[in-house]
Amino acid sequence: MSGRGRRAARPPTPHRRPPVLVGGLVVDHRDHRGRVACYDFAQLPVAEGLQRSLARVFAARCSSNGWASHRTSEGYWLPVRSFASWLAGLPAPPTEVAQITAAIWDAWRISRPATVGGQQQVTRVAALLLNDEHLSRSAAEVMARRMVRPRRVEESYQAGDFDQIKVAARRMFRSAVLRIEDNAAHLERWRGGAFEEGSREWLVGEALECLARTADVPSYPRAHNGTRRVRYRYLRALGGESGACTWQRLFLSRDEAVALGVLLMAEFGWNLSVIDTLAVPRATPDADPDEPTYRLELVKRRRGSGRHHETRNVTDHGAGSGGRLITQSLRATRFARAIVEDLAPGTDRLLVWRTTMPHQGQDNGVGPLLRMGISGQTLTGWGRVNGAGGSPFRRGRRTVQVVRGEPLQNTQDTHDRVYVLSDPQTQRATVPLLADGAESALRHAQQAVLVAQLRDQADPGDVPTATADCTDPDHGPFPAPGGGCGASFLMCLGCTNAHIHPGHHSRLAHLHHALGNLRSAMSPRLWQSDWADAHTRLEDLRERLGPATWAQALSRVTDVDRALVGGLLTGALDA
Repeated sequence: MSGRGRRAARPPTPHRRPPVLVGGLVVDHRDHRGRVACYDFAQLPVAEGLQRSLARVFAARCSSNGWASHRTSEGYWLPVRSFASWLAGLPAPPTEVAQITAAIWDAWRISRPATVGGQQQVTRVAALLLNDEHLSRSAAEVMARRMVRPRRVEESYQAGDFDQIKVAARRMFRSAVLRIEDNAAHLERWRGGAFEEGSREWLVGEALECLARTADVPSYPRAHNGTRRVRYRYLRALGGESGACTWQRLFLSRDEAVALGVLLMAEFGWNLSVIDTLAVPRATPDADPDEPTYRLELVKRRRGSGRHHETRNVTDHGAGSGGRLITQSLRATRFARAIVEDLAPGTDRLLVWRTTMPHQGQDNGVGPLLRMGISGQTLTGWGRVNGAGGSPFRRGRRTVQVVRGEPLQNTQDTHDRVYVLSDPQTQRATVPLLADGAESALRHAQQAVLVAQLRDQADPGDVPTATADCTDPDHGPFPAPGGGCGASFLMCLGCTNAHIHPGHHSRLAHLHHALGNLRSAMSPRLWQSDWADAHTRLEDLRERLGPATWAQALSRVTDVDRALVGGLLTGALDA
């Protein structure tokens, strides 16, 4: 109702959502922006009955509460098309879903490569067919089995290789920014009447004015093939009709758009889907004109309902800052974005570039000359030319995560488990660390061996203790707060001030025997913490003295030795 209590007027005709399934064989998928992708199941090389069944389960996923992105629907359409082609090659292809048996499905599953892509083909087709009520129970049970996820062998770039990729992207994008800025300045001077009419500079300015409005310089179609030719009046002034001489004066090329995407990935650690759909950043109203702060609106579809959107602020602090990259990207794409806004108001995308030929690709709603986002074979081709070996985004984002050592777009657990611990380069880098740890453990273990010096006879100047003789009790490695030695008598075996002579052998041999008996009567954890070091040092002493001397020492154990060892074990003799 309105504020005065009257009901709002109804529309003249009731609104109904356009049908998804058209004619039983064509599926029109509308994404969250209202754009339509058409999938014709009549093209599949299978019987019409199977075509209709596949179209029906596919259309169910393209409904209002189903897939929201064309990328998702295309990701299912391609496996369906492969499955249909594989069925067509069978000796007796099934003509309907009910004829797809468990044996046929197992054969299809085995025929797929043992890769992540091969597994996706199987799981995505199964996800569609399981929604068909005509599928046999045995086939459904086989399709519902969980598949072992193949291990993705993906390694971060070496530091030098990743630096070369960033340098190549920076060089390419910076060249584009300088070119566009130079021509934009020429266009502004032309609009201000700075050039004499008819001069070369004036003709270039007029061509740039047309380019800024239409994404093309003044041209006409060739009669024999429909391609366009630059009008002769501007041809000489522009220096030719190649892209570098014409439309690249104000627009990014495909490779330059990829270079910008690589720089955004390297700077912010975003994945490709975020960069591909990145909205135009806006400077905050109170931002300093010299150091603007941009508000970045990120869309992350994989996070689940209610957590798709995230905002961040980044400031242009000068050359080398993330904000400066945003400033340059806005400057480099401003002419393309202006045309997109005229053709499709409300289209809020940062990465807009111009294609080479008007007839390449499909019209994506912003005219035949402009494209939005980056994906597909474009990335692979750019990566191969610039030393990345393929698309640089997955490995590059992993490299950024590993190098910075902190989660950028994930939880700490996902960062450690998916990016750091599973990275082969990280695993190789940990080998020296593990070796250092092992050496440290060895040094620690060596600290628990006998340190006291062995003597043939007692030194008259030493002070007797329960386990050895001490040369300087007041200046030992374990001083007490009030002076003297604060260590237990058992620690005399690990002290450099201690001397052991034959008069101690029987007592120490009996202590070794008693600790062995105590080990069987205590929990392993307590024995390890309280007696393990002393037992290890006595083991070392036994090895040094030899079996014969040790046996003689055990045979000479006296009541005094037993009393001293009992006091040590009960703590009565602790200093």
